[in-house]
Amino acid sequence: MYAKNGRVFRGLALFSVLLLRAATAQAVQSESRPETVGERPEAPNQSYREIETIFERQGVLTPRKRVVLDLSHQYSYSSSTRVALLGYTIIPAITVGLIDVRSVSRHTYIGALSGRYGITNRLELEAKVPYVVRDDLASAQPLATAAPDEVFNSYGNSLGDVEFGLRYQLNMPQAGGHIFIAGLRAKSDTGRGPFEVPVDPQTSLPTKLATGSGFWAVQPSLTVIFPSDPAVFFGSVSYLYNIDRSFPDFGKVEPGNTIGANFGIGYAINEKTSFSLGYEHAVVQKTKLRGTLLANARSAFLGSLLIGVSYRISPNLNFNLSLSGGLTEDAPDVQISFRLPFSFGGVSRR
Repeated sequence: MYAKNGRVFRGLALFSVLLLRAATAQAVQSESRPETVGERPEAPNQSYREIETIFERQGVLTPRKRVVLDLSHQYSYSSSTRVALLGYTIIPAITVGLIDVRSVSRHTYIGALSGRYGITNRLELEAKVPYVVRDDLASAQPLATAAPDEVFNSYGNSLGDVEFGLRYQLNMPQAGGHIFIAGLRAKSDTGRGPFEVPVDPQTSLPTKLATGSGFWAVQPSLTVIFPSDPAVFFGSVSYLYNIDRSFPDFGKVEPGNTIGANFGIGYAINEKTSFSLGYEHAVVQKTKLRGTLLANARSAFLGSLLIGVSYRISPNLNFNLSLSGGLTEDAPDVQISFRLPFSFGGVSRR
């Protein structure tokens, strides 16, 4: 049983309504602007090129010979409450034994340096080096006894899983046409995995926290972008395949693969400011140990509402802020990301 903070969702819903009202007002104003007879109409806003979509791996590719360095910081918080019944039931609603209530609060900080390089106008190389800091606090209360609360604190920090990949634009559409982008990403096991951390034998809790998945993984993806001036619709699907690995104390571990999808809209408020609203969902499959499903194995479902704002500080520098709220029990309660992409060099697309 998990406890979720309803105020986070109400705040996200209110913020979404305000953003949608602003977008509607801007669209009505644009449509109602009269054109003077005899004057040349304004050129359409190529918003699919100008909007810096804030969600990772969305948007058009980096121009040829252009470099984008992206400094980012992400904070996520999640909490859960688990009730364990240690006993047996005589009749419904009456349990003999102990009822153990355990609550867990998780704080994760990820600072990263990412880079993208345009090999051609249709082919892009990318890499990401993260540093992960995690802090978990767990408390347990046996309700049927007079024992005091037990508090456990775990901490971990180290290099995370380094990522690198390629993205290729499959087509060259006419103005206003769909854009299809294929991607292939590889994730290393440079971070400390969950099967590599020491565990307290009395509490079965890790004394140090994992900073990576512990497995190499490959992720193909397909992204679709549809410009509809002054908005951009986007969506993508992906499949993360984790490569099996053997550990001395556990044997062969087959981590569950992940199926992911997201969709949303980016809207240009003016030449410098845009916002994005979207939803992402991922299904993490069950894990096997030595060819058998773990006793407590289950699939995880992560659904999140995404809201973000992008501001163009200069032609080469952007500031992006995004907020994610978990809509399912397995997703983080709240996640906040800051990004500063800086670009230089390159050859004009035209």
